[in-house]
Amino acid sequence: MSEVGALTAPVPPPTTSGPAELGPSVSAGAFWGLLNRDLRVLLHNLGQAIGQTVTQPLLFVFVFAYVFPKIGQGFTGGSAKVSFATILVPGLVAVSALFTGISAVALPLSVEFGSTKEIEDRAMAPLPVWAVGAEKVIFGACQSLFSALLVFPLAYFIPATSVSVHVHSWPLVVGMVLLACLTSGALGLVLGCLVKPQHIGLMFGLLVIPLSFLGCVYYPWAALHSVRWLQDLVLVNPLVYLSEGLRAALTPAIPHMAPGAFLGVGVAIFLVLFLAGLRLFIRRVVT
Repeated sequence: MSEVGALTAPVPPPTTSGPAELGPSVSAGAFWGLLNRDLRVLLHNLGQAIGQTVTQPLLFVFVFAYVFPKIGQGFTGGSAKVSFATILVPGLVAVSALFTGISAVALPLSVEFGSTKEIEDRAMAPLPVWAVGAEKVIFGACQSLFSALLVFPLAYFIPATSVSVHVHSWPLVVGMVLLACLTSGALGLVLGCLVKPQHIGLMFGLLVIPLSFLGCVYYPWAALHSVRWLQDLVLVNPLVYLSEGLRAALTPAIPHMAPGAFLGVGVAIFLVLFLAGLRLFIRRVVT
C-alpha cells in the first residue's frame, strides 16, 4: 500500500536555476571554462587561424601601401585623367558577380552535403546528376547577374567624383557580364563540393578575399608593369580576366588586356571550373 502511495504521490516540479540565480563564482568559472575551450580549439587549428587573421590586413597593406605607390599614376590611364571611381566600376561589377555566385552556391551546397543531407532529395529528381549540379551553377549565375547589374545605378549616384562609363561594345558588355556570372557559379560549385561547412570562413579568408585584392579591381592589369613579378603572378586569378574584359567594354580609354587574351582565357577558365565542378558534384552525390 505504501508502495502504491509512493508511486501515485505528486512529483514536485523540477527546479530551474537561471543565469540570474547562479552565484558569481559559478558564472565566472563557466565563463573561463568556455574561454579556455575556445583557446584550446584555436591552438589546435593555429595555422588556419593565423592565415585567416593575417591575410586581410596583409593584403590591405600590400595593395594600398606597396602596389599603388609602385604603379604611381599608371592606373589613371596615362595622360588621360580619370577618376578612381571610373577605374573601379568594371572591377566592382566583376567582383560583385563573383562574390555573389560563390555565396549563393558554395555555402548552401557545403551545408547540403554536410549536416542537412538535403542534396539526397535533390539527387532524386528525375534528372541526371550532372544536370542537378548545372542547375546550381545557373541559379548562382542568376543571383550574380542581379548583383552585377545593381552596381551600375549605384556607381552613378553614390561616388563623390564623377564616373565616366562609355559602352564601347554592347555585345562585349553582355558577353563579359554573363561570363562573369557563369564563372562565379562554376567556382561556387567547385568550392561547395570541396569545402566543409566548418571551413567556410577559412575559404573566404584565404581564397575569396585574395582573389578580390589581386583581381585588378582597383587598378588595370597594364598598370602593374612597374611590378612585373606581380603582373605575371595575378594571371592565375580568374577575376583578372573578368575585370579586364569589363574594363575594355565599359572604359575603353583605360589601358586593358587584348580581347583575345581576356576572352580566350576567361572562357577556358569557366569551362575548366564548370567541368571540374560537375565531376566533383557527381562524385560527392554518388559516394
